[in-house]
Amino acid sequence: MSFAVIGGLLLNIGAFLTFKGKIYAAVGTYLFADLCWAIMAYERGEFWGVLSIGVGFTFGLLAFLKMSNGEMNKSINKEEN
Repeated sequence: MSFAVIGGLLLNIGAFLTFKGKIYAAVGTYLFADLCWAIMAYERGEFWGVLSIGVGFTFGLLAFLKMSNGEMNKSINKEEN
């Protein structure tokens, strides 16, 4: 199985977790998918792909850490903001 297939499966799992409202677990799953795609891009020698995936991974990791610290309390409901 290639890293592209594993990353795609992880993307689907992350989307399902998002649908179920388990955002924290979904972001973690997306981070593993990003790692798979970064490895795939590196193996193919695509520097710009590795760089752009790395930027996305960094933002995802920061969001994951912010959620784990309990600093993300924003609700999507207008009356709760």
